[in-house]
Amino acid sequence: MMEILQTIWNSLTTENPNMITVISIPFTFVEAYVSMLLFTIILNITVTKKQKIIYVLTIGIFGILTNLFIPYPFDTFLNVFIFLISNIIILKSNVFKSILSLVIPFIITIFLESIFSKLYFTIFNIDYAIGVNIPIHRFFGTLLIYAIMYLIYFILKIFKFNIVKFEILDAKKKLLLTLNTIFGIILIATQLYILIYYSSTLPFFVTLLSLFSLITYIIISFFTIFTVSKLETTSTNLEESQLYNKTLEILQDNTRAFRHDFANILQGMVGYMDNNDMEGLKKYYSQLVEDIQHSNNLTTLSPKVVNNPAIYNVLANKYHKADSLGIKINLEAFLDMNELHMKIYEFTRVLGILMDNAIEAASECEEKIINVTFRKDARKHMQLLIIENTYQNKEIDTDKIYEKGYSTKEGNTGLGLWEIRQILKKNNNLNLYTTKNDKFFIQQFEIFY
Repeated sequence: MMEILQTIWNSLTTENPNMITVISIPFTFVEAYVSMLLFTIILNITVTKKQKIIYVLTIGIFGILTNLFIPYPFDTFLNVFIFLISNIIILKSNVFKSILSLVIPFIITIFLESIFSKLYFTIFNIDYAIGVNIPIHRFFGTLLIYAIMYLIYFILKIFKFNIVKFEILDAKKKLLLTLNTIFGIILIATQLYILIYYSSTLPFFVTLLSLFSLITYIIISFFTIFTVSKLETTSTNLEESQLYNKTLEILQDNTRAFRHDFANILQGMVGYMDNNDMEGLKKYYSQLVEDIQHSNNLTTLSPKVVNNPAIYNVLANKYHKADSLGIKINLEAFLDMNELHMKIYEFTRVLGILMDNAIEAASECEEKIINVTFRKDARKHMQLLIIENTYQNKEIDTDKIYEKGYSTKEGNTGLGLWEIRQILKKNNNLNLYTTKNDKFFIQQFEIFY
């Protein structure tokens, strides 16, 4: 028995590549889990428990298989590829966030390893190059790193720290930040390589300066990203506030006018009742309801109801444009706009195009009406955007309107609905169903989930 224990102890306390491989298997899953916790909270990525489990298992299993059967350095490239694909497919993250998801844990892990691993091996008076190949020291050294990473996550969670959403950035800023991130990876990897493998031969001052420069670069880079994204958020919120203030101003004017004329409205109704003119009273009442409905629509046009800033801005702009043309818009929203099962950028494009077409068609009619409805059909597992508008051209071909360059008006490019068709082709869960009747031209945009 003692011999068995001695054999086990010897295998744990001497250089043993096979035992290191065995130890690395459970740590692969631990690394995947802790890294996911860190980058999801920093990058403000919302994930479900099911997504977390699938993600950790995918990264862990593929990480083990590639490390066992794929030679270095090809295993590293393959792991990076699997990581990025898993972030996009499983966590539903965009490309830029996926790259940052790779960079952030990498920087933190290597940085902690360069400090605490060296500290650990210094305390036990073991050469770093030898210590990392001794199973027991490799185990506790690695465990220390992941414990500190989890502590960092726990602190960030308590203080609710995260970088502002990157979806608000335009394409140019996303490209600049992506390039900055890529070159940052190269710089950080180079510096860390020098620190880890040449720190024993480099002068202490050079090592200290290199470490300080690396920390400074990381802090400035993340501060820049945070500042730019925060400025974009502030700009978006300011634009949203201006639109909402305009809506509130119109709503207040309508309310004040209604209160001012309330006595006159009642007297008008009394006049019809005194003459027993029920038909006249019905007509009078229907006109009153239209004015009240206009105020109700403005109440619906609120950032709390239309709770996605991008969708709200598009809708508010189109609403006020239609209102200036004398078009009556009836708006109903029964959806959480932040839970749409498609890219918000593409949805706003579709919404903008359909609203522009509806406004253009309704503006030509004597009765100018547009009905806009956001709702969910749980039975069919789909979210719906339905836009109905009055129109003049009753002979319009509902199939031909999707052709590139087709337009019923001279001078128009005819690209709007064609662009929507291209979006539909890229997504297998989207559909646009076009119908018409004697009064309304109807576009039903369907998002399946």
